[in-house]
Amino acid sequence: MPGEKKFGSSPFGFNKSDVNAYIEKMIREFDQRLKEKDDEISNLKMQIREMKTHFDSVSQESSQLMKEKELIATALIQAQEKADAVLREAKQQAQEEKIRLDQELEKEREQIIDIKRDIKDIKDYITRMLEKFRAELEQSESYIENRENKYTPNESVDDTEAAS
Repeated sequence: MPGEKKFGSSPFGFNKSDVNAYIEKMIREFDQRLKEKDDEISNLKMQIREMKTHFDSVSQESSQLMKEKELIATALIQAQEKADAVLREAKQQAQEEKIRLDQELEKEREQIIDIKRDIKDIKDYITRMLEKFRAELEQSESYIENRENKYTPNESVDDTEAAS
């Protein structure tokens, strides 16, 4: 069998020095393997500490990023809500302003209609006054001609005779 150790024989069993040498060799090999395993365990423990430190750091960063993500999400939601509120308020104000301007426009139209009616009334009044003055002027002119004819009938005859 492989790995089996054969000891030399002596009068009362195995040779003590062979057995002792084998035991010492086994102890040295065991100590060597134990040291290698201790070194390996130390390296693994150090790697575990490094990984744990790295994990804690990454975990802390992740936690911080999650908090920041939540803050950003909350801020975005609040900003969206505020923007929606501002937009609704602006639309409401625009609607109110449109209604106010429509009312003012209607008042202005009514005023224009009133002014046009007043202008027409004034125009009609002036036209009537002008016609009245024209009639009075024609009447005055006719009166003056009548009076002139009454006082100057001979001159008119003389003027016609002189023209002939």
